[in-house]
Order: sequence, then C-alpha cells, then structure tokens
Amino acid sequence: MQPAAHSQMVAMVKEVLPEREAGLLIGSRPWPLLAARMQQLGEHHGTDTVAQHLNRLTTNTSWQEATGPALVGRLVDATLISLTTPPGTPAPARPGVSAAAARSRSTTTPPAAAPGRPAPAEAAVPAHRQQAAPARGVGRAR
Repeated sequence: MQPAAHSQMVAMVKEVLPEREAGLLIGSRPWPLLAARMQQLGEHHGTDTVAQHLNRLTTNTSWQEATGPALVGRLVDATLISLTTPPGTPAPARPGVSAAAARSRSTTTPPAAAPGRPAPAEAAVPAHRQQAAPARGVGRAR
C-alpha cells in the first residue's frame, strides 16, 4: 500500500471514530488488512463508498460496549463487518456468547473448590498432562 493511500485510509477512520478508538484500530495487528480492504473497495467503488461503509461504525455501536483489550477486537470486528456488508443491507447482529459454551471449550482448569464444597483430593491437571502409569524402573531397587 502506498503511503498516500494509507494516509487517506487513516484520515477516513479518524473522521468517523473518536480519537482514542481510531488510534486503537489503526495500531491493531489487523489494521494493514483492513486498510487493504478499504483501498480495494475504494479502487472498485470510489472513496465515497468507503466513507459510507465506515459511517456504519457510528450506527453499529456494539464495539462501544467493550472495555480494555476487548475493545480492539470489537472495533476490528465492527470495521470488517461494515466494510464487507453491502450498503443498504443491515449489518448482521453480533451473536451473544454463551458462558456455558465458553466454559466447555476452556483450556484452563476450574478453581480449587467452589464455596461451600470440599477441595478436590488431587491437583487439577489437564488430561493430556496426566501420567497414565509410573515410568518403567521408577521405585525399583537393584
């Protein structure tokens, strides 16, 4: 991407988003891909179309609900959705995350003991780290 085109994309984002959020989006790892998508869209349909797409970020405010590190991810998602959804088409709703589904796919171990319950008898070790049987020769005297 040429520096002039990149500067134009940065300026377009800064027109739509508040200064802090624009900086977070432009500094994110996926920014070069988003900028390339914006440039491609601009080459095929003109910069006015890119501006229309980016203006969706002011109407699709799902990214504003996030704080901290999650804000960057939400901004990237919202920007990608706004750039890939044709104008006039409502942006797809962001599906909610099921806490139960997230827990079932989690790779972390559960807490030691829930309040009111006894602690587990042995340490929580992921299944792939558990030793099935003692190593050969361990504990033998010669």
